[in-house]
Amino acid sequence: MPTLGLIGAGHIGSTLAKLAVDAGHDVVLSNSRGPETLADLVAKLGPKARAATPAEAAAAGDLVVVTIPLRNYKSVPVEPLVGKIVIDTNNYYPGRDGRFSELDLGKTTSSELLQAHLPRSKVVKAFNHIWFEHLKTQGQPSGTKGRRALVIAGDDAETRKRVAGFIDAIGYDVVDVGPLSEGWRYQPETPAYNIALDAEGMKAALAKAMR
Repeated sequence: MPTLGLIGAGHIGSTLAKLAVDAGHDVVLSNSRGPETLADLVAKLGPKARAATPAEAAAAGDLVVVTIPLRNYKSVPVEPLVGKIVIDTNNYYPGRDGRFSELDLGKTTSSELLQAHLPRSKVVKAFNHIWFEHLKTQGQPSGTKGRRALVIAGDDAETRKRVAGFIDAIGYDVVDVGPLSEGWRYQPETPAYNIALDAEGMKAALAKAMR
């Protein structure tokens, strides 16, 4: 069972940690304020969880989730993530992150920025289009009719399969849209953003996305 490393332990990070522990994974959590600030969360998660620095969480994880504000993406440690699968949950919110002209002009996507920062890692965009409270509660066993679907994008097909397997294990179907450049299809203000749909419904919503 792969270990999940988390860089960021806010709403999405802590929710994914709980789902991963429940599915049998070990988790290593980190944030920008230090491992000691995560003591209460680790205690709630139990013996399969521990706190560490971002670099330590990156090194420990077989899958590593980056779930921090986009404005801080260059703080993600590079060397410990060489060769690793990195799941990016981020969205671009100008009011929070400031302006990124390349994103405003549609020249790239937020996950492609992270991939450029981590050139020897394999980035997959996921979990950015579901509210954390729904992520906590809406998972269902594989094969359930009408099961909610989440979308992934990444430049490596085998990596996408591994991330899809993790998502399935924590309760969700997966729609794979291919390369990271397609990640704009489920960013904020698109039909696929923050809406509960099964796989067929999600595919239809993705097809309606416009830039």
